[in-house]
Amino acid sequence: MNDYYMMLGIMDPLYALFGWLVRVLYDFFGNYGLAIIALTIIIRGALIPLNVSSQKSMLKMQALSGKQAELQRKYGDDKEKYNEALMQLQKENGAGGLSGCLLPVIQLFLIWPIYRIVSGPLVYLSQISKDAVQEMIDLASASDLITKTTTVVNHIGLIQALNNNAEFFKTCVDKGLISMSQMIDLHFLGLDLTLVPWNVIKSNLFHPGQYIGLLVFPIIVLAVNILQMQMTKFLKPGYKEEKEAKERAKQNPAKAGQLPENQAESTMKMMNWMMPLVMLYTTFILPLAMGLYWIVGGIMSIITQLITYYLFTKPYEQKKAEAELRKEQVFKRKAALAEAGAGEETNSRKSGKNKKK
Repeated sequence: MNDYYMMLGIMDPLYALFGWLVRVLYDFFGNYGLAIIALTIIIRGALIPLNVSSQKSMLKMQALSGKQAELQRKYGDDKEKYNEALMQLQKENGAGGLSGCLLPVIQLFLIWPIYRIVSGPLVYLSQISKDAVQEMIDLASASDLITKTTTVVNHIGLIQALNNNAEFFKTCVDKGLISMSQMIDLHFLGLDLTLVPWNVIKSNLFHPGQYIGLLVFPIIVLAVNILQMQMTKFLKPGYKEEKEAKERAKQNPAKAGQLPENQAESTMKMMNWMMPLVMLYTTFILPLAMGLYWIVGGIMSIITQLITYYLFTKPYEQKKAEAELRKEQVFKRKAALAEAGAGEETNSRKSGKNKKK
């Protein structure tokens, strides 16, 4: 447990940096929701170069697919030598890098400081000391205004108590724990972004009017993630060729077993189903501000996918199609010349026989 809190202490400068940035954006826009949106755009915008690098690496891997197949035929079941040769091939051609693996790791890592900010705005936005927040939590717990499980890391319940109980708020102000200026507006489009949808639903199960508006965020999160996953599939390099190959295999029973689904494809299919559900679940159990981050982040990912597709993937596939067309034309010309040569040889033989007669 001490190691856990030590880790949190090590990451405090990162939380402070993100908190300061959100506070600057809040002061600029005067709106908490717009500050979260701007922060998301800044974060995802900073990751665009890594997205581009990852896409370039994928295209280079696609271009090496023929040579990769040759290595598979050459080394057969010797996976060790095949992997060594493949790594050497990727190194020589600048493909395979860490960008494809690094990007999702960074995105997952950045979720934690965002969560800390949206679940602890009194510390990171209002800049109230952690000791003062903890003292207010103790006071609210003693008055049964919040549950004793509320902590300084996630003090949404404390914010609700300060907003809804004037006497408790006055007590905290009198003790010097908080000032009027530190109570910032945490609403966006009429919704309190500190609310946790699931908590509101549990408390007002038979009063849907109290939570129906909160369901908009989870629904949009689900829709954006499904769209993002589908676009990732449709815009990836070689998607059309893979689809055509699978269709041919389905139509030809003799080839049905020649295109086994590899582990990467199986994992991707599972992710396409699981990730939207995971995101939907987290939007229900976390403050609405986190759902806003998911929505804007998903839209930014879709925009990035479109940019990289039209700048890199589409031109690459067009060049590849043109190269295939040239090969086909050369093959047809050779076939026509061979057919013409065979025709001339046949005619000369017939001519020779006629002369003999």
